[in-house]
Amino acid sequence: MKKVFLKGILLLIVTASAVSVNAQGGYRRGAAANKPAATPAKDTTKQAAGAGAAGTLNNNSKGIVTQPAVTPVTTTYKYDTTNPGGFDAKPEIALRNNYAVDRSMVKDRKPLEYRFLRDDDNMWSEFLWREIDAREKVNQSFMYPGKDDNGDQRFFSIMLNAIKNDSVTAFSADDDRFTTPLTMDQVFNQTAGKLDSVPVTDPITNVTEIIITKKPRFSPDSVYTFRIKEQVVFDKEASRLFTRIIGIAPIAKQVIGGKSQPRILFWIYYPDLRKTLAKTDVYNPKNFSSRMTWEELFESRYFNSYIIKSSANNPGDKYLNAMIKDPLFRLLEGENIKTRIFNYEQDLWQY
Repeated sequence: MKKVFLKGILLLIVTASAVSVNAQGGYRRGAAANKPAATPAKDTTKQAAGAGAAGTLNNNSKGIVTQPAVTPVTTTYKYDTTNPGGFDAKPEIALRNNYAVDRSMVKDRKPLEYRFLRDDDNMWSEFLWREIDAREKVNQSFMYPGKDDNGDQRFFSIMLNAIKNDSVTAFSADDDRFTTPLTMDQVFNQTAGKLDSVPVTDPITNVTEIIITKKPRFSPDSVYTFRIKEQVVFDKEASRLFTRIIGIAPIAKQVIGGKSQPRILFWIYYPDLRKTLAKTDVYNPKNFSSRMTWEELFESRYFNSYIIKSSANNPGDKYLNAMIKDPLFRLLEGENIKTRIFNYEQDLWQY
């Protein structure tokens, strides 16, 4: 009985050993059978790389995520020479006559020469500083955005075209005595602003193009104030008052320290500017055929302005806003100065 029991135990041990050996062999054979599956993994990786270029990822047989092969980004640079603000834009010349009449003689117009004033006949004079606000209805021609063969018709653009095309010299805004001339680049850098880069990527070729341009510091419509320096002279030989404009300066609104503040850009000697103004017409809302030139507008005083400074009774050489805080009283003081000059001329005559 004991022998039969021992034989049964030995038989169970041998059977268990055989099963264990067969299981290990099957596991090894299974692992060896799975080894060839790793060979197509290279193709799977290539497919994943190809799909990765299109923005997708593939998995191999083991569930491992393969990294996509990224196409190298090519960067190119391009300089945009056009001025988005329109300050430095080249005038587009019409290739055909844009009018029903022949206006080819417009560019040949020249301003009339000033009457010569002798210093010995200068019996009395006074300097005045005025400001023209183009937002007033009578001064809206200063902001007319139309275009013709001379380019943009805003008065500020006309001044820039005179500097660029007619060799008119601009002077620094540090003083109004025309002491420091500015180069053309210095003038246009005040309007063009700083360099700005905009990256643009092509989704197909993956090429990034960086467009470098100059972003304007302010809009052309923000220059609506112009400062005028003039001298009123009483000539005793002609027995009349002469008002001569000495210089013109544009004033722009710029944000400084989070606040919008007026800033003089440059000064232009008005007699140098007259040649350009004589060839440029002023917008007339009533009759397009009856337009005067800008030179005629200034000489005939067809604009409205207010006085901001006078050389009379001003030993401190101050502007009215430094002496009078209330803006209404400053405006009334400017009107008093106009009345005083008018009465001075009238009181010289006897009837």
